[in-house]
Amino acid sequence: MHIALVQQHATDDLADNLRRGLEATRRAAGAGARLVAFAELALTPFYPRQDACGPPPLRLAEPVPGPTTDAFAELARELGVVVVLNLYERQGDRAYDSSPVIDADGRLLGVTRMLHIAHMPGFWERSYYTPGDRGMPVFDTAAGHIGVAICYDRHYPEVMRSLALQGAELVVVPQAGAVGEWPDGLYEAELRVAAFQNGYFTALANRVGLEDPLEFAGESFVCDPAGRVVARAPAGRDHILVADIDLSQVATSHARRLFLRDRRPELVPELLGIRPASRRRQRSE
Repeated sequence: MHIALVQQHATDDLADNLRRGLEATRRAAGAGARLVAFAELALTPFYPRQDACGPPPLRLAEPVPGPTTDAFAELARELGVVVVLNLYERQGDRAYDSSPVIDADGRLLGVTRMLHIAHMPGFWERSYYTPGDRGMPVFDTAAGHIGVAICYDRHYPEVMRSLALQGAELVVVPQAGAVGEWPDGLYEAELRVAAFQNGYFTALANRVGLEDPLEFAGESFVCDPAGRVVARAPAGRDHILVADIDLSQVATSHARRLFLRDRRPELVPELLGIRPASRRRQRSE
């Protein structure tokens, strides 16, 4: 099965960003992709590069379903491809970093919302996002069982493991990674290990382009369940990365045959030094 990661720059011209995103989806489908995934906030500027210094700027966000998901749902239905987006979602007086997942028949299957919110120079995300409230769903799509770990969430092993326990075969990671932010290939190593430990494919779709004060790196990549990088996009330029993946490798992976089988989750509280509340009460009495 072919999947595609769309690595494209974004500007303040939202209509042009959308047009190029839709055209990239057509090109990816024309190359045989059954799933097309986008980077973090792929169709807008990366808003959190500037601190909002106040309430979330809801005027910049959009509902789901809404104009962007409607446009991609129509195209997904026409082309017969699964689409994983990422956008700035508004719901009432809250906003989220969200990834809508659209099936190949155009149905909006659901939305993953980023759980863990970073806050640091260039990534002032707590000024924009409410922590997600949808858990970590796995979507049954025409391209397999798909999970999404949005950007910062990929750093949390419990997030990546939860997707495996729900049967994910592919985990898409919409990312906004800047030049120089990946020391010694650490982010790549992180997703190679996650793929190996959990027995699924990982596919990181990164932003590209200069958006003051950040320059996004590109270099999107795909890892197989053995932890090997099987496809990589170039640095610093727009690109559609098409990778051929074999989901049958999931069932035969070390993680699915051994690691998940031999888990002992009942020991985790003890290993972490956490006593059940009843035992804590007994010791205090």
